[in-house]
Amino acid sequence: MSYVALYRKFRPDNFGDVKGQDHIVTTLKNQILSGRIGHAYLFCGTRGTGKTTMAKLMARAVNCDNPKDGNPCGECASCKAIAAGASMSVVEIDAASNNGVDNVREIIDEVAFPPADAKYRVYIIDEVHMLSPGAFNALLKTLEEPPLYCIFILATTDPQKIPVTILSRCQRYDFRRITTDVIANRLEELTAIENVGAEPRALRYIAKAADGSMRDALSLLDQCIAFHYGETLTLDMALDVLGAVDSEVFSNMYRKVLDRDVMGCLSVLDRAVSQGRDLVQFVNDFIGYMRNVLIVTSTENPWDILDVSDENRQRLSEEAERSDLTVVMRYIKVFSSLANEIRYSASKRILIETALIRLCKPEMKTDQAALLDRVRALEDKIAKGLVVASAAPAMVDGSTSKEPVKPVELPKALPEDVESVVDNWSRMVSGMEGLLKTMLKGTYPSVTSDNRLKIVACNKLAADKLSEEGTAAELKEVLQKYTGKDIDFVTEFMPDESTREAVSPNLLALKNINADIETENFEEEDYV
Repeated sequence: MSYVALYRKFRPDNFGDVKGQDHIVTTLKNQILSGRIGHAYLFCGTRGTGKTTMAKLMARAVNCDNPKDGNPCGECASCKAIAAGASMSVVEIDAASNNGVDNVREIIDEVAFPPADAKYRVYIIDEVHMLSPGAFNALLKTLEEPPLYCIFILATTDPQKIPVTILSRCQRYDFRRITTDVIANRLEELTAIENVGAEPRALRYIAKAADGSMRDALSLLDQCIAFHYGETLTLDMALDVLGAVDSEVFSNMYRKVLDRDVMGCLSVLDRAVSQGRDLVQFVNDFIGYMRNVLIVTSTENPWDILDVSDENRQRLSEEAERSDLTVVMRYIKVFSSLANEIRYSASKRILIETALIRLCKPEMKTDQAALLDRVRALEDKIAKGLVVASAAPAMVDGSTSKEPVKPVELPKALPEDVESVVDNWSRMVSGMEGLLKTMLKGTYPSVTSDNRLKIVACNKLAADKLSEEGTAAELKEVLQKYTGKDIDFVTEFMPDESTREAVSPNLLALKNINADIETENFEEEDYV
């Protein structure tokens, strides 16, 4: 006898075997027990959640000679005929290939005759949203007032495409995605019945990869069993068959990104490629991993949402402590754009490598998220002591060396770095404190011809104070922290407003949008 796929072999033959749809099972069983059976049903939901299975069970249950607690007995002639597909009273139609007006007219002609071998004539129309507008119109009147012995069960994955006139005539049931726990438990039951050894971790990964679809889970399990026939199915085997990557690899990749280790990221990707992993799935799974980090970073009780092992909880918690919310969102945004590009690209690896380099080198971008990433990286260096001068070495007599330690030099600012400071000048000044903030309130930034930052002051006292060595050093330190670069700047006093407009595009832009610009006057005692 030929082999029967698991999802066909273990298709539920009673409502109790339908997993994850208790809200629908209870309602339909109560209708059957009470005799309050509707004439038209609409089953909506993603693939593999039990729509067609429930429709067939419904057809058997309403026609069963000896129903048991709302379930078909499976032993009467009607149940056996419907299960074998030999009943003339239960018709299953695929609307994807029978979507014309003529196909619907055949149904209308048949409806006029009562069933000869059952109580009800049941029409199961799968993927009903594929019917043409003319076919929907032809079906409308019959669907509204069918004979008492006729039941229509419409199934679809896309209810938005069904006309409202059809929707309003049906009882609608929305099938939910089946949870990972429910799928994993069902897989454990079936592997025990099939005498197949499998690790719980492997079954749980298959359940998670099925994305809420029981049919997909059974198909993936079938594939894994066939590839490693006669062996105990392990997580590594499942990952190998499905071309997937363990979450530990993504944790390693994410930490390399946080460390801005380009070579480390490319090495992790190279190992995944050499193992034959699917790169499209790699990108999507990495987005999913960063989504987990984002949730841990931004919520107080993330484990109510995330279904991960204790080991992964520990890793995610450590990574969340090192992550900034805005930076993680930038990472996800970069890889989400990559996911759209990579699907039909012939150079998938190159696109992933480019995206990883963009994550590791935020200086390539000048948007706010990239600038915040630079600040985070600089703060990490300070915390690790890479920027702070180390303690002076002790001498033989117990004294310390007086030789100054050379500070780590930051890279020189690029033109786009200076332009970013100019564009974000107001935001940067508003984040400062003390006297420096007061002095910079009445200033306007611009870029010099040699790509230096020019700070134009309308008050001479402020201009003189900013030119002093101590104040200039303080401002330079703020600019370095903001950009992660060494920015040179000059200060200039310009009392004439028209002159300031000529050198400060920001000021002119504000004038053009009719914004009120306030110029603060400072007294000399403010700076003493």
